[in-house]
Amino acid sequence: MAEQVGQSEASKKAEEALERHEAAKEKIKEIEEQDEPPKDLKDWPDDESKYLTYGGGEGDHGYDEGPERKLGPSSLERRDDGSVAIEGEEVDNPDDYKGEPIPGGPSDPNAPALPGEERQKGREGSDSEGSGD
Repeated sequence: MAEQVGQSEASKKAEEALERHEAAKEKIKEIEEQDEPPKDLKDWPDDESKYLTYGGGEGDHGYDEGPERKLGPSSLERRDDGSVAIEGEEVDNPDDYKGEPIPGGPSDPNAPALPGEERQKGREGSDSEGSGD
């Protein structure tokens, strides 16, 4: 009898989890159907749907065939020198393909330095940097 109660509790939890997952899938589908995805991280879901992949699972379709194409061209290549190429052709203004830095992220100029970053910044431009030998 106790085993049946445990099973029904487990099946109830599994059913609730499935319902939450289905609701999350529906929320992502609504985002995918918008003209363009949210630009601000704050506008993306913060519930269970944040764990689902925009555009569906890998292999469901090609990047240029699904909602991912709204994120930008699949052939966009960011190069080490800061230039940007699309389909191998360098673009005139790479800043057109650059988003706003994520607050507190590595590209945020207002983010506090992490431990050890001060020393590394002071070493930039020194002869030993990048020698790898």
